[in-house]
Amino acid sequence: MVSATSLTGAAGEHFVMSELLRRGFIAALAPAGVPNCDIVVTNDIGDRLCAIQVKTRNSTGQDGGWHMGKKHESLTSPSLFYCFVDFAMGKDCGPFTHVVPASVVAGSLAVCHQAWLHQPGKKGQQHKDGDMRRFLPDYSHLEISKYGAGWLDPYREAWHLLSPSLTDCG
Repeated sequence: MVSATSLTGAAGEHFVMSELLRRGFIAALAPAGVPNCDIVVTNDIGDRLCAIQVKTRNSTGQDGGWHMGKKHESLTSPSLFYCFVDFAMGKDCGPFTHVVPASVVAGSLAVCHQAWLHQPGKKGQQHKDGDMRRFLPDYSHLEISKYGAGWLDPYREAWHLLSPSLTDCG
């Protein structure tokens, strides 16, 4: 039996694919097992590429975030982007996507995870480090103003961020 999380992930990848194609990008799903890329995007003559990793949620959970790993703190390629899809289940709005450069994701995960490690747990205990991370739209509970409520808003539906990586000659 296929897990619900696998189906949600596949739905997110296909949703992003449809959004890319609808906007005139040339895109294809990466082969299964590619570690840091779900979708490959190119321009119309095939000489510029960017990679997209899709993270999907159904609006379940209280923090509004997505599961990430420690490895995401070091993925900073200028041609790698994340599409954080929220299917907004049970809400009045439709699905939406945050399109975020990998360097922004890596930086926020590293800073906020370190802040979380230094903040006491619910019972005053020290947090234990591990490989799990949370990418959140609001890290106010960590008292980091740079990543407070609304910090992710500029990336909502920011599909235009993909265009420079497909047109730059650098």
